[in-house]
Amino acid sequence: MQPIAEYLAENALNLKNELIEFLKIPSISCQEEFVPECRRAAEWLERCLTKIGFSVTLYPVSSRHPMVYAESPKIEGAPTLLIYGHYDVQPVDPLDLWTETSPFEPTEKNGCLYGRGTSDDKGPLYSHIAAAAYWMKQPNRPNLNVKFLIEGDEEGGDSTAALFVEENADLLACDYVVLSDSTQFAPGFPSITCGLRGIAAYELTLTGPVQDLHSGMFGGAVTNPCNVLCEILGNMFDENHRIRIPGFYDEVRRLPQEDLEAMRLLPFDDAGFFSSVGVEDGLGEADMTVHERITIRPTFDINGITGGYQGEGGKTIIPAWASAKFSFRLVPNQDAEWLTAALSRWIQEQLPPGITMKLDVEAQSGGLLLDLKRPCMKAAARSMEFGFGCAPVFTREGGSIPIVAKFSRRLTPNVLMLAYSQKTDNAHGPNEHFSLTNFIHGIKTNVKLWQELSIEEEN
Repeated sequence: MQPIAEYLAENALNLKNELIEFLKIPSISCQEEFVPECRRAAEWLERCLTKIGFSVTLYPVSSRHPMVYAESPKIEGAPTLLIYGHYDVQPVDPLDLWTETSPFEPTEKNGCLYGRGTSDDKGPLYSHIAAAAYWMKQPNRPNLNVKFLIEGDEEGGDSTAALFVEENADLLACDYVVLSDSTQFAPGFPSITCGLRGIAAYELTLTGPVQDLHSGMFGGAVTNPCNVLCEILGNMFDENHRIRIPGFYDEVRRLPQEDLEAMRLLPFDDAGFFSSVGVEDGLGEADMTVHERITIRPTFDINGITGGYQGEGGKTIIPAWASAKFSFRLVPNQDAEWLTAALSRWIQEQLPPGITMKLDVEAQSGGLLLDLKRPCMKAAARSMEFGFGCAPVFTREGGSIPIVAKFSRRLTPNVLMLAYSQKTDNAHGPNEHFSLTNFIHGIKTNVKLWQELSIEEEN
């Protein structure tokens, strides 16, 4: 068997070039004009995985972007690893802020590859494909069956993976799931993500008069939807920046003291955190550290407000309607469906005469906390130490990956989230990039993981 270090020394350039080829495909899932490009990305993966020895099927799970499913030649009696990722990417606007490269012309600079999708999620995903390519060339690959599930709708706000898992649980049956769609604690801190926050996202529309009205003739008598919207949203927090919805914190659990102490031992730099986004300080729950606020505590954020006149010059009106999009990040045990009912009641109680409301649910998923005592977690830690040269830390992610909870409930509780990207990679933003060193370390980690999981099952 060829050592992985020797293999990477011989093939690093080819692997990088193949990743660049993948990155050049503008697979923006939420924009209609890029539908053909999303299919091209799926077909690229089909060719790539077929070439290394997997059988591949493209499933037409939506009207737009196919699901890529692949499996290795079956080894009877062997455990099964399912690898998840997504080939679609975020829009690239505004283009004038891309100063390091054109979004779909990947450029190498300062040890990183710049371009849309480098960090989220094509680079980390391809590190798993590269590991599969290595093992499929070896005469004695580990006693492990491997499947890939790669979707094209994750970034479009309408992920089809959860429904696909629900409808195809037998096809996807597995003992382990691994994905690399989260971020490391910091450079030099290889990380295994053990917790995610859930999300509940809404659009609230308040309606008043049947049409825009002259504010001089009707102001002071007719209720203004924009005013009411601002009042309601402004009333969401109390003086300690805690959410006012009755019962909101009833299921929020504080971490055990030993977990809090372990978390606080991590060198989280408050000043550096705020400086990285161009501000001097921030606002959150009064008795929580910044690190706690962004990982283990629930949040509320207004994502956008619309209403009234916003064109050139002035227009003195009482708008007929106003709307806002907002979201909550939820921690494990909080119920998104309970929140929807409680939120609706809370808003309804604050509505003044002359205003009606409509609350639309745009996203719902619960938080997740994985069991660190599972043998597969220890196997993952050994793999990452092999790949990166130092032991990983276990971290909680402030964001949400709804499909992970579905994997855990429907397929297996042995879910592994191995983070290869950095929070500073500008995922979803201009000049997105991915460390080529982490790319290589990730491949080594993934190669070792195949071995560890096959041995773990034997034990």
